[in-house]
Amino acid sequence: MPILALPLLALAACAPTAEQAQPETAGLVAPVLTGADAVDSSTHARPAEARVTHVALDLAADFAAKRLSGTATLDVEAARGAREIVLDSKGLEIASVTDGQGRALPFALGASDPALGAPLTIQLQGARQIRIAYASAPQAEALQWLSPEQTAGKQHPFLFSQGQAILNRTWIPTQDSPGIRQTWEARIVVPEPLTAVMSGERLSPEGEPAAGGRAFRFRMDKPVAPYLIAIAIGDLAFQPLGPRTGVWAEPATMPAAAAELVDTEKMVAAAEALYGPYRWGRYDMIVLPPAFPYGGMENPTLTFLTPSFIAGDRSLVGLVAHELAHSWSGNLVTNAVWPDSWLNEGFTSYFENRIMEALYGKARAAQEEALSFSEIEGALTELGATAPGTRLHNPDEDNEGGASGIVYDKGAAFLRTIERTVGRERFDAYLRSYFDRHAFQPMTSARFLADLRANLVRGDQDFERRLMLDQWVYQPGLPSNVARPDPAAFAAVDRAVTAFNAGGPAAAVPYGGWTTAERLRFLNALPRTLPQPRLAELDRAFQLSQSGNAETLFAWLQLALANRYQPAVAPAERFLMSLGRRKFVAPLFETLVAQGDWGRPIAERIYARARPTYHAVTTGTVDKIMGK
Repeated sequence: MPILALPLLALAACAPTAEQAQPETAGLVAPVLTGADAVDSSTHARPAEARVTHVALDLAADFAAKRLSGTATLDVEAARGAREIVLDSKGLEIASVTDGQGRALPFALGASDPALGAPLTIQLQGARQIRIAYASAPQAEALQWLSPEQTAGKQHPFLFSQGQAILNRTWIPTQDSPGIRQTWEARIVVPEPLTAVMSGERLSPEGEPAAGGRAFRFRMDKPVAPYLIAIAIGDLAFQPLGPRTGVWAEPATMPAAAAELVDTEKMVAAAEALYGPYRWGRYDMIVLPPAFPYGGMENPTLTFLTPSFIAGDRSLVGLVAHELAHSWSGNLVTNAVWPDSWLNEGFTSYFENRIMEALYGKARAAQEEALSFSEIEGALTELGATAPGTRLHNPDEDNEGGASGIVYDKGAAFLRTIERTVGRERFDAYLRSYFDRHAFQPMTSARFLADLRANLVRGDQDFERRLMLDQWVYQPGLPSNVARPDPAAFAAVDRAVTAFNAGGPAAAVPYGGWTTAERLRFLNALPRTLPQPRLAELDRAFQLSQSGNAETLFAWLQLALANRYQPAVAPAERFLMSLGRRKFVAPLFETLVAQGDWGRPIAERIYARARPTYHAVTTGTVDKIMGK
């Protein structure tokens, strides 16, 4: 049933129908959830009064000025009597606002909040389409403009965006809330010989002649959360990996990237076998320059990836499985508010592990599950086992959602506990139906639990008692029914740790024959205080400071710097200067700063050089660590 004809307030209260869950309904308005559990404090928008349903961008990239400028044309759905619409804007320079007939519409920018930016209030005067002429600021937080020297090819500049959680308001004037899903289209003009890619269907693969270079056109006909609109511009090549998968990368990066991603088509097939059809058309990836602040970002049709996952042996492709799984949990069904981000990340971490098991076997999946459980334990130790921040639904968090050991790993453990309580076959059937019922819709913790009770528990009081659902979602700590990892997953590694701690030689540790997961278990299980000779012995035996695997190098540097191991300083500086992934960068600076007179001067020296190469997501965290 077409839902555009429904009044907005009635539409907002509708439950998704079976028809809405089908891919062919993509492009219709996705209902906005209402109620106390869906109030988004991270937006100035008032979607129950007037909301954006479609965004059409026509922008040009100016690398010299570090600006995207042009127009955004927004389709608006308004409740009866609504006179204005409120958008999110942070640093945008608004030139004019007109309606569909070109008539000027009054607008005002309100007071700016350091995190949220300023509300952009536009008087509708009956308009259902508005056109905003604007430019992004050179310091727009979502955008990182790279010089040629910061790229692999060293010849051309590069631009990429990172919108999650609420940064897209720095380059797109829209309602920047995950619960206000929007379709979109774009025309992007870039200078020759650069190529633009976006998180949507490519309509002009080779570009079209345009003033100032070439114009590339894109379309996303499925309603998505606005943080998933993403762009990258640079010297890019493409290599297919399968009938519907491929990779974009700088030419210099392409051989290693394509080799690492060779199993991608198999991953898509494994994911579909678990939880239903992939609904986004193509699944392509782009391997970005190392300044990208995350491991990956699940932008629909085009996952953004850090090059730090390239280890040469496909040992870190769990990252790819994770971003692919977001095509169901996160992109298809999205948390309506950021305090419920576990609905994206916890689901996806569980799903990732199932994909890895299907492709690489139970032993590898069991080891990665055990590493994940260690992250929960680390978060509980750091935050406190009864701290409010250890809840899955975390109303005290605003935009980040909370500690990764909780949002990702406790969330995954919750789903794994349900699976082992009700049985895998039954739980898989439920999850597949969940994605079907709520496709292209926002979700909250309260509504997920209601859905789970209605469609899985179904009044079974034994299941209700054993699952401890409310305790998992709303209470701190780890419930007593948690499904714990197989203690045998790292039995051999744990014996090696015990032997080394008892004074055994590093040479007796079979480190060279271990998987990445086993090496991480070993390094992270070592005592946090070690004498310099023992650190030097480990470094010599396993060439830890020269590791080409970003995960194991990070684990080693954390241990070595915490013990003021001077030979680790040079590799740490190279590492921190070579990538901007916040997961690695922030903890290493934190470790150095914690070392006082020894480590802080090192941290300040490195950060002074590295900060200009980092994305705002990373500097926002490290600035706090450095006291800036």
